[in-house]
Amino acid sequence: MEKVAMTSYSRLSDRVSEIKPSGIRRFFDLASQMENVISLGVGEPDFVTPWNIREESIFSLERGYTAYSANAGLIELREAIANYMETRFAVSYNPDTEILVTVGASEAIDLGMRAILNEGDEVIIVEPTFVSYAPLVTMAGGVPVPVGTSAETNFEVRPADIEAAVTDKTKAIMICYPNNPTGSSISKKCLEEIAAIVRKHNLFVFSDEIYAELAYDKEHVCFATLPGMKEQTIVINGFSKAFAMTGWRVGFALAPPDLLGAMLKIHQYSLMCAPTMAQYGALEALQHGMDDVERMKLSYQQRRNFFVKTAKEIGLPCHHPDGALYAFPSIAHTGFTSEEFAEALLKEELVAVVPGSVFGEGGEGHIRCSYATSLTHLEEALERIGRFLRRLELR
Repeated sequence: MEKVAMTSYSRLSDRVSEIKPSGIRRFFDLASQMENVISLGVGEPDFVTPWNIREESIFSLERGYTAYSANAGLIELREAIANYMETRFAVSYNPDTEILVTVGASEAIDLGMRAILNEGDEVIIVEPTFVSYAPLVTMAGGVPVPVGTSAETNFEVRPADIEAAVTDKTKAIMICYPNNPTGSSISKKCLEEIAAIVRKHNLFVFSDEIYAELAYDKEHVCFATLPGMKEQTIVINGFSKAFAMTGWRVGFALAPPDLLGAMLKIHQYSLMCAPTMAQYGALEALQHGMDDVERMKLSYQQRRNFFVKTAKEIGLPCHHPDGALYAFPSIAHTGFTSEEFAEALLKEELVAVVPGSVFGEGGEGHIRCSYATSLTHLEEALERIGRFLRRLELR
């Protein structure tokens, strides 16, 4: 009998196989196996979702609101988002054609990438930045192009560096402000210069503004409010950070009708709609939750001030973050890589931080520390870090 030749093939997608697992999760897993660890690695509020939001979600279940919502989200929620954007940031969006409720802000980014990218299109990503951007570009068939920032400029991008990275394959620019992991924001002047580059080269912008309500020192400027930018911008936002609703997984995308329609098409086939009861909670958050946002924001600002001041006192150079939930101190003077430093700190002093290298090459020499934990824990963590640094000096 003639033998049939076996075809060699990969069980997994080459694209997915080449993507590294999240460096943040690796440190979470290590810390979870140890006792008495103080974690400064978690990128989420330490507050419980305010009770009125939880109560409204529970009430929606009691009323039997358990069916699918419209694919784009509850119309009441989209109308509330439109009102929020108009009131808070002076930009108008049509709830029927320009607003999409997503399963977290991360889905909104994924949908946007898949909606606009063709094979080989390039996306300029300002780094250090959130770990998912480059993988999402890659999985959509695009090519991530990093543009670095540094502590010398308080991690604010230089528009000239963006301009230098533009090629005939560039399709979009990805920005996040206030930034994860650095906490830095972008001045209005700098945003205007980026907008000029967008107009010159006819690019799209992904503007991740999930930390817009946690801007402490600068008034947040929505990128879509700049001249000509609403038609070129996908604004990403959500409820996770400002309203302490990380596990609820409700985000939203704002975009012109053609882009939003393409994103909705993908959303219809992949996820259908965001959870209905979570959407009712989000609606309550926008209608009656802003006082809680302000209360939590003031607490984070107090902790930021304490962390930065104390970090400098123990010999840990740290720029002054403008917002979000993170500080990004330098550990370059220790001679360790950021991963070596984070591993040794966890092993010797039971403090979990995230190595800056996971946020892009420009993050090397830094560690991300979340100050979204109690002042008592921050004080103890910084005491342990100080002890660790003193031992390093004696080695």
